[in-house]
Amino acid sequence: MINKIYESIDDAVADIADGSTILFGGFGGAGVAYELILALYRQGAKDIFGVSNNPGYEHEGIAKLILHDRLSKLTCSFPNNKQSYVFIEKYNQGKIGLELIPQGTFAERIRAGGAGIEAFFTPTGVGTDVAVGKEEREINGISCILEQAIRGDYAFIKAKKADRWGNLVYNKSGRNFNPVMAMAGKITIAEVDEIVEVGELDPETIVTPGIFVQRVVKRSGL
Repeated sequence: MINKIYESIDDAVADIADGSTILFGGFGGAGVAYELILALYRQGAKDIFGVSNNPGYEHEGIAKLILHDRLSKLTCSFPNNKQSYVFIEKYNQGKIGLELIPQGTFAERIRAGGAGIEAFFTPTGVGTDVAVGKEEREINGISCILEQAIRGDYAFIKAKKADRWGNLVYNKSGRNFNPVMAMAGKITIAEVDEIVEVGELDPETIVTPGIFVQRVVKRSGL
């Protein structure tokens, strides 16, 4: 019987090794798997390569990991926010690396990773620092640069509901980057508000099919 439910959130992250690449879902504070991130902090893995739309706010989310020097590099779109002072300080100290990506390219690189597309050409970033070191080609008269797919060893996903097969339903804007990251993670761990029986989810509302999810854990709400 397929059952992807983990009783403990700590057990769900126990095997994450130093140097892993982790995709962190969320946009701002919506759709962030806060309890999985806290469990990773307790677990102790370091030298993490993080992929996130932003570096967290104040000491919340991945900002807590950055504060304690657990991330060695961050790939994101919006690192410079006044509430992201932890990342800014660590970056200025040379304690964390940064790959800055335009948000649309960021989303598409992750989507490509999940779809089995190794790279794609886009006009976004041509003539800017984003294009440095990247192949440039003219397609239909438009200058484009080659962008590589992004994949993760793990993906931390926040969803509203799941069943034991790992089918996921999201809560409105909490959906954001989570579906594409779920597809691009080798091991996708979903932190959910509610776990229901197989068959209770309306198939028309399932956004992430269980084939993309390896572990499900119910959040405590603390």
